[in-house]
Amino acid sequence: MKPETEQSLFEAFLNSHDDVAWSRVLDKLSAAIHPVDRTAVRIWFYFYPLGLLRLLRISNDEAETARKLQLQGTYYLKDQIDSSHWFLYGHRYWKQVKAAVCDRARSDAAPSSLDLAAQISEIAKQLATTLRVEPSLLTAIVAIGLMTLQQTRLEAFKASPGKPGRIISKSPERLLKARSQNDSQGPLGFLRGDAKRFSVRFDERDPKDKFALINTQHLTTAAAQDKREFHQRDSRCVVGEGPIPVECRSASCGTCWVGILGGCDNLSPVQHLESRRIKEFGYIDTDESRPLIRLACQAQATGNVTIVIPPWNGVYGKHLKQDGAELEEERTGSIP
Repeated sequence: MKPETEQSLFEAFLNSHDDVAWSRVLDKLSAAIHPVDRTAVRIWFYFYPLGLLRLLRISNDEAETARKLQLQGTYYLKDQIDSSHWFLYGHRYWKQVKAAVCDRARSDAAPSSLDLAAQISEIAKQLATTLRVEPSLLTAIVAIGLMTLQQTRLEAFKASPGKPGRIISKSPERLLKARSQNDSQGPLGFLRGDAKRFSVRFDERDPKDKFALINTQHLTTAAAQDKREFHQRDSRCVVGEGPIPVECRSASCGTCWVGILGGCDNLSPVQHLESRRIKEFGYIDTDESRPLIRLACQAQATGNVTIVIPPWNGVYGKHLKQDGAELEEERTGSIP
């Protein structure tokens, strides 16, 4: 085996993949991922892009670069190795997945395949036999394990405790059903019109972690009615403004970006301003009308929605474009 300070063949293989390559891997794996985690794993990869990490690592002063990118919150994956994926059902298998990823990374053998998707499927199937669960419940969390290894490197990855912490208590089937159902408006609900009330869940581990929304309200407007002390959980939250960090309410700051786990179709389509700004922030580059990443201050809801609040926010998309030539060279190699 290689000493811990040296890069194994498998780590070198992982480091040949950039964000675009990983997106293709997820495309290949999509059908093999259980529906309960199919959207969640995509959101996780939007939350922890390699492009942002590379911007920080190629700089001479990471703190100054973080200031330039207006980064707030916990943006290094190395600081949340065991907790970043809490919103995946597969999170409950993290301890076993982490051990399997460490074994693969420490191996002296050359990768069994140059197809990363095939390797992820192989690890998931081996673990599924041991744990006696469907491989589809492990595929997404294995992919996350490998990306986490790539970003944090083996020494830090191996050193984390591997304890997943709180897990979602519902079965995959009940969880999917809950995400697809709107709150009942009662037998005369059709008469309520714009006064209909729905729920926005922001942590599926706790049934209390949701807030009420009046039909067509923006997510941030509804969240602000929840007066619990969320600023004690997340310093980015404004006192008395709910669980979603928010500053400007005009798509200028990017603080309120969220992932949409369920209820995408219950949100208003993305308009030009939101589309332009989420690309400039670097959160997502898509022309979809209802993408998985939204600015909560711009998204109006007409039904129940399940969201995930990222642990950080910033503005790095425009810097990726400004430094395109240098970053393109970095993408073709390993992370420095």
